[in-house]
Amino acid sequence: MRRIPFQLLKRSYPPCINATPLPIHHYPLSTTFPRPELIEPFCDTSDVVVSSPHLHHHLQPSPWLSQILSLLDGSPSMESNLHSFCRHFLITLSPYFISHTLLSLPNPNNSLTATRFFHWALSQPNYSHTLDCYVSLIHVIISSGELNFNLTTFHTVFAELKRRRFVMTVTAANSLIKSFGNVGLVEELLWVWREMKENGIEPSLYSFNFLLNGLVNSSMVESAERVFEVMKDGKVKPDVVSYNTMIKGYCKVGKTRKALEKVREMEKLGLEPDKISYLTVMQACYSEGDVDCCLRIYHEMVEKGLEVPSHGYSLVIGGLCRQGKVVEGFAVFEDMARNGGRANKVVYTALIDSYAKGGNVDGAMRFFERMKVDGIEPDEVTYGAIVNGLCKSGRVEEAMGYLEFCRVNGVAINAVFYSSLIDGLGKAGRVEEAERLFDEMAEKGCPQDSFSYNALIDGLAKRGRIDDAMALFKRMESEGCEQTIYTYTILISELFKEHRNEEALKLWDMMIDKGITPNVASFRALSIGLCLSGKVARACKILDELAPMGIVIETAYEDMINVLCKAGRVKEACKLADGIVDRGREIPGKIRTLMINALRKAGNADLAIKLMHSKIGIGYDRMRSVKKRVKFQTLVET
Repeated sequence: MRRIPFQLLKRSYPPCINATPLPIHHYPLSTTFPRPELIEPFCDTSDVVVSSPHLHHHLQPSPWLSQILSLLDGSPSMESNLHSFCRHFLITLSPYFISHTLLSLPNPNNSLTATRFFHWALSQPNYSHTLDCYVSLIHVIISSGELNFNLTTFHTVFAELKRRRFVMTVTAANSLIKSFGNVGLVEELLWVWREMKENGIEPSLYSFNFLLNGLVNSSMVESAERVFEVMKDGKVKPDVVSYNTMIKGYCKVGKTRKALEKVREMEKLGLEPDKISYLTVMQACYSEGDVDCCLRIYHEMVEKGLEVPSHGYSLVIGGLCRQGKVVEGFAVFEDMARNGGRANKVVYTALIDSYAKGGNVDGAMRFFERMKVDGIEPDEVTYGAIVNGLCKSGRVEEAMGYLEFCRVNGVAINAVFYSSLIDGLGKAGRVEEAERLFDEMAEKGCPQDSFSYNALIDGLAKRGRIDDAMALFKRMESEGCEQTIYTYTILISELFKEHRNEEALKLWDMMIDKGITPNVASFRALSIGLCLSGKVARACKILDELAPMGIVIETAYEDMINVLCKAGRVKEACKLADGIVDRGREIPGKIRTLMINALRKAGNADLAIKLMHSKIGIGYDRMRSVKKRVKFQTLVET
C-alpha cells in the first residue's frame, strides 16, 4: 500500500492559490485516497481546532476564508466552482466555517448569494448545518434590507430551524432577538423567547432591550410596557437604552406626553437622559407642530451641557421659522455657530424661506450668500424659497434671472419654483410669460399642481381675461387637479367685479356641494360682491345657512359694513347694523365702534363724529313702557 505524505493529511493553508482544479474523472478511485480535511475559519498556532466564537480575537483568519469568499460571486456556476475547489484541495467546510463565511460576505445586500451558499454546503459529504448556520443566514437576510423580497426564503429557513429543534444557546438567542427585533418580527421574537425559557437561559439586559425594540418596531407598545414593568420588578433593571426604546415607542404611536413622562422618570431614578432621549421627543413634538416643546427641550439640553446634534438644531430652527419666528430662529442659529455646530442645507433653507415669507428679502439674500460662503450648495428647494420671496416683493426680473441660472447649471426646477414665477409674472401683468412657463412645466415633466393653476387663473382673471380663467378652471377639473378654496375665491371675486353675479353664485353653490369649507376670504369675496350689487339680504341669508354647517365667519358683518360705507351706502350699512343688534349677534358697543371706523376709513368724517357723540346704538328711547335701543338708521335720517 502506498503511504500518504503527512503534509497532505494535515494542511492548514491552500498550497497554490491559483491552482487549476482537475476534472472530476481525473481523480483516482482508490480506497487509499485521503479523507477531506475539515476546515475551520481560524488557525490556532497550538494546532487545536477552535470552534468557539468567543475566541475569534485570539486566532488568525484561515487562508481558506478569502479563497472561498472569492468564489461567492453569485454567478450561475458558483456552486460548481465551490465543488471543484473543495475536491481539488481535499477539504470540507465545517459548519462553523459556513456560519462565519455567511457573516463575512463582502456584499451584505446580496442575500440570494448567501442562501445559495447555505444550500450548497448541505451537498458536502457527512455535513449537517448547526444552529449557528441558521442564525447567520437569518441575520444576512434581515440585515440586507431585502426582507420583503425574500419573505418566502426567510420563512422556509425559519421553519427548518424550528423543525431541527436545536438546543438554544445564549449567543444564538441574542443574535436572533436582535435580528427579529430590528424589523419587528414579533411572532418569531416570542418563539426565541420561549426557547430561551425552555433551555433555562436567563434573559440578559441585552435580550430584554432587543425584545422591547422588536415590540416597539411593531407598534405593540402596550406589550412593550408589560415587558418594561417586568424588568422594573425583576433582577434585570431597565437602563438608558430600555427607556429610550420606550420613549421611541410612545412617540411612534403619538403618545408624546407619556414619552416626556419617561424622560422625567429617568431623571428621578438617577438615569441621565442622553441626547437620543431628548432628540426622540423633540422630533415627535416637531411633527405635532409643538414648537414650544421643541424649544424647551433644546434649552434643557443646553443647560445640562449635552451636545445638540445638527438634526436637533434643524428641528428647533425649522419649527420656529415655520411659525414665522425668524428672529428666534436666527438666535438659535447663532447659538449653534458659537457651540461649533455647522449649519446644514436644511437650516439655511428654513431661515431663507422664513425671511423671504416675512417680506425681508434682503435678509434672505444675505443668508443665501452666507450659505454659499460656508461651502453649502443650494438645491432646488433653496432656489425656490429665494424666487418665491423675490416674486412676492415684486422683484420678478431678479427671480427670472435665477430661473435662467438654474436652467444653465442643471439645477432641478420644481413645482414651487414654477408656481412662484407664474404668480409673480401674473401680478406684474406679464400673463403671457406666465402662460409660457405654465406650458413649460408640462413639457419638462413637472406636475401642474393646484398652486400653479391658481397662480395662472389669478393672473388671467385680474387682467380681465375671466373667460380664459374659467376655461383653465374646467381644464383643471378634467385633468384631475384639486380645485381648492383659493381657486373658487379668485373666480367668485372676479366674476362679481365683471357683474356676472349669477355665475359667481353658481360657483359658490358648486364649492359647497363639493364639500369645500368656505373660509373668511371666500365669504368676503361673496359678501362684498353681493353687497355692492345691492343684495345685502342675500349675503346675510347665505351667512345664516353656514351656521348649521359649523362654519362661523367672525368678521363677516364687519366686512360687509366696511364695504358698504366705503361705497357710500351708509343707509344700507346702518340697516345691516340694526339687524345685527336686533338679532343679538353682537354687542351694540362693538357694532358702534365698527361703524365709526368704517365711516372714518370711507372718508365720511362728519357722520363718524356725529355717531361718536350720539347715543345711537347704546342709548334708549322710551315708547310707552318699552325701552328700545336708538337705531343706527337715525344717523342718516336726522
